[in-house]
Amino acid sequence: MPEEFGKTPEPSYIELYRSGKLKRRAGLLRDRLGSCDICPRHCGINRLTGEMGFCRTGRLASVSSFCAHRGEEPAISSARGSGTIFFANCNLRCVYCQNYQISQNYGHQPENEVTPHVLARQMLYLQDELNCHNINLVSPSHVVPQIVESLVEAAHLGLHIPLIYNTSSYDGMASLQALDGIMDVYLADLRYADNTPALKYSQAPDYAVRAREAITEMYRQVGDLVLDSDGSARKGLIVRHLILPNGIAGSKESLTWLAEEVSSTVTVSIMAQYYPAYLASGIPELTRTITRQEYREVVEMVDTLGLENGWIQELASADNYKPDFKRRQHPFQPEQ
Repeated sequence: MPEEFGKTPEPSYIELYRSGKLKRRAGLLRDRLGSCDICPRHCGINRLTGEMGFCRTGRLASVSSFCAHRGEEPAISSARGSGTIFFANCNLRCVYCQNYQISQNYGHQPENEVTPHVLARQMLYLQDELNCHNINLVSPSHVVPQIVESLVEAAHLGLHIPLIYNTSSYDGMASLQALDGIMDVYLADLRYADNTPALKYSQAPDYAVRAREAITEMYRQVGDLVLDSDGSARKGLIVRHLILPNGIAGSKESLTWLAEEVSSTVTVSIMAQYYPAYLASGIPELTRTITRQEYREVVEMVDTLGLENGWIQELASADNYKPDFKRRQHPFQPEQ
């Protein structure tokens, strides 16, 4: 099991704020928007003037929802919920995306763009009003500069809870390195073992290479998961792996790489919640949930590889993870 801190330390971004380094990093990241190379797409467009590339996001980040999320891993949601900020749009085009309402069909909605000041206030609301354990930044890869800009003000205003970078792992290496000492917890997907399905299903021809580089860097920065006395995550890496039907995710290859090349002590979250969302119902190999046999093979593989830290979803989980982002404040709660 993950180790626990004795006395709870403050997140390292607070010291970076006090020293002025956080503000300097925010400025360097902001400048990179002028010829955007924030993620592996390297679109090269000038987002500072409002130009939009693959991620359909300009100078300002768009927030589709922010709430206390109680459906994440136990160490993330814990007792009081995770203060989750869902950023709109994405640098992937996953045909089965469960958040497709905000990641794929969102486009440019100026009314949901937020200035750094507004984003900082949202963070403070989640901490002070909703009493969340952490700030959980979902789909952050294309808005790293905007997040760090906002954090400068949020830290000034008293933000003091851990930051979680909840990512597809299609991240730019320079952007991740700029986050060293800023992010406390990386919650990282490991979606594919091979670039061929990554291109076919997510329009990411280099995903497998980029994700492995990213996860290696994340682990270098934060190491194994460490918990507070209340069981909530304070620091470390959690790697999520979504089992896809017909072996599309390359589970054996990905998990073997993780155990042998990163660490067998890394915390994993094996997810069985796949269902044919978004465009998947029209793609024959993706039209069903996973079978009991597919599930069992991955569970047995985790045991064989000695990946002892983490969680494995129940096979029936697909029925419990169907968000509706039309309910902005509670997308994961069914209407009464």
